[in-house]
Amino acid sequence: MKIHKQGYKIIIIFLFVLSGIVVIINLLFPIQTYIHYFLYLSGIIFYFMIVRFFRSPHRKIKIDGKNILSAADGKIVVIEEIQETEYFKDKRIQVSVFMSPLDIHVNWYPVGGIVKYKKYHPGSYFIASSPKSSFENEMTSIIIQTKQKQEILIRQIAGFVARRIISHAKQGNNVIQGEELGIIKFGSRVDLFLPTDVNIKVKLNQKVRGCETVIAQFNK
Repeated sequence: MKIHKQGYKIIIIFLFVLSGIVVIINLLFPIQTYIHYFLYLSGIIFYFMIVRFFRSPHRKIKIDGKNILSAADGKIVVIEEIQETEYFKDKRIQVSVFMSPLDIHVNWYPVGGIVKYKKYHPGSYFIASSPKSSFENEMTSIIIQTKQKQEILIRQIAGFVARRIISHAKQGNNVIQGEELGIIKFGSRVDLFLPTDVNIKVKLNQKVRGCETVIAQFNK
């Protein structure tokens, strides 16, 4: 499994920072003790977790215009009908996937089509599993219109730890189902706002995998 290009800089910075801390500790306290070994082990584990954050798997999918795939790895934390106020301004089914620090943080397009709309919203950094994060946190909203003229809204939402959203979407571009949408550094949450007549295929608290789990299916 390769490392995402957005992770290289952070991984190198943390390597130098941790190496510097080790040097300083040994200059100040040269005699090795169990505390030293504990700190070394903690540093190795922490660095391993940083590297792990930026895993970027290659996943083959069977493109199917009827399926709406998961845009992220994680756990389903919301399935409900809501009044969407940013773009559609009508009722939609919201399905939200929470990405923990242990999940892969790459996001993928759940459907193929044309990027009809994209907007970045500055905001707060509430814990991403909280319902208010969908409305008050920093986020990027993207509308994809499929060949069948169905539109879905994808929101990449920053959380308490994640404070950098990378989105490759550009208005007017054609995108392919399963193609990389971007990455939320250190995880967070992805919301999908779907037509109310879709068939939902997931349940609350279900673990899902990007590009593999079918979130819902269009009826037409």
